[in-house]
Amino acid sequence: MNNTENISPYVIEMRHITKEFPGIIANDDITLQLKRGEIHALLGENGAGKSTLMSVLFGLYQPEKGEIYKDGKKVKINDPNDANALGIGMVHQHFKLVDVFTVLDNIILGVEPNTLGFLRKKEARQKVLKLSENYGLNVDPDALIEDITVGMQQRTEILKMLYRENEILIFDEPTAVLTPQEITELMQIMKGLAKEGKSILFISHKLNEIMEIADRCTVLRKGKYVGTVNIADTTKEELSNMMVGRNVKFSVDKEDAKPDKPVLEIQHLSVKSPLHKKDAVHDVSLQVRSGEIVCIAGIDGNGQSEFVSAITGLCRAESGSKIYLNGEDITKKNIRYKNTHGMSHIPEDRHKHGLVLDYTLEENLVLQRYFEPEFQRGGFIKFDRVRNYAEDLIVKFDVRSGQGPITKVRSMSGGNQQKAIIARELDRKHDLLIAVQPTRGLDVGAIEFIHEQIVASRDEGSAVLLVSLELDEVMNLSDRILVMYEGEIVGELDPKATTIQELGLYMAGAKRQTGKKGETA
Repeated sequence: MNNTENISPYVIEMRHITKEFPGIIANDDITLQLKRGEIHALLGENGAGKSTLMSVLFGLYQPEKGEIYKDGKKVKINDPNDANALGIGMVHQHFKLVDVFTVLDNIILGVEPNTLGFLRKKEARQKVLKLSENYGLNVDPDALIEDITVGMQQRTEILKMLYRENEILIFDEPTAVLTPQEITELMQIMKGLAKEGKSILFISHKLNEIMEIADRCTVLRKGKYVGTVNIADTTKEELSNMMVGRNVKFSVDKEDAKPDKPVLEIQHLSVKSPLHKKDAVHDVSLQVRSGEIVCIAGIDGNGQSEFVSAITGLCRAESGSKIYLNGEDITKKNIRYKNTHGMSHIPEDRHKHGLVLDYTLEENLVLQRYFEPEFQRGGFIKFDRVRNYAEDLIVKFDVRSGQGPITKVRSMSGGNQQKAIIARELDRKHDLLIAVQPTRGLDVGAIEFIHEQIVASRDEGSAVLLVSLELDEVMNLSDRILVMYEGEIVGELDPKATTIQELGLYMAGAKRQTGKKGETA
């Protein structure tokens, strides 16, 4: 080993990495170099190979070709224990936490301090509290994971890395499940970590965040290396072009809405909270008409999830609540009835409510239609028809997977799992589309496409109820905005006549409309 390698300017180098899966080369001869103390973004479309490359660095996958160097010295990373020993930690897109354990138990899991087999939990607790104070990661060490917000779960994951004294921190889509406020907090935390000398690899396809926080950015496209740029010398437009190979529109092209008859009518909807005595949703009434997109905006945890669950049938509404679809009372109808009578639903949690992860892509695409005459005869499924239907949707919605229709959905990237759900729900005949966080985890090219599809659905006469935490999406896509705060609708706004700042005041509960629309308190 020569001296120049020993004083390498790079804390990590991945040289000529190739990783293959059945039917797909996920990483094709990729080189990535991380400097000490920098925030380095890894940008690419859904399925571009970003998470795979980071999983190789973390020891979850072994590459077919290529080498990894730490501080100029070649290393072999066989598993995550090897990665941890080298000071490499990773916060995964879907967190690796034990729901029934406390925050503290999750942080020390696998590296529990002990003497002669006896756990020294008090010592561990003090270390965790000191770390959380030093880095502004305030968490309750005694809270159960299942009882805390997604943002707090992410802080727990970051503390896991800091507890293990990791120097190289990998964040895989860290903002995909966070509220705007939590995203701002995370950005500050990441900047603080970099100032402390930590080196950060940050997978994202949110260009605004990359422009704000990263020092350099490496772009991948379809498994290949496109280039590395200094953020100070580039623009959002250049990055999006490198990522998808074409210019992307950042605004939504749509004509003014032409609302017609009411499709969804909700009267005095209340839903009990699973966590406390106060209603999660309290006495909400609204209408969504055909030919319009109505958006429910609000900070996460203000009743949006329970509101949608009551409409779609995933939870029960309180007595006195009424939900009408095309004039029919569907308050107590089951989920299949609602699905077959004109309701499509893109759920908030794609793993819990959107997909059967161990089914194939084609099975997931016909989950709500396999019983129709088109797909079965005499109780026997027409597999050829299912295959043809799936192949058509895969092409139309650009769903990328290693083995096409027979790919296990669990093995697909998060963004392509989301595209599969959107393909299934938009292709079904629907009068009402309920879209909750429809572009969560999608790249700019896919977001542009999905927004076009939602607008097309509106223009064909569907009513669209959108629930989104992305303020740009709220302002760009909606025809009317209803703000939900603590389970109540506190304002109705026209996206053309309001600002993000005013919207933020309603979302935070600092402003509300009383009496007639437009009167504020």
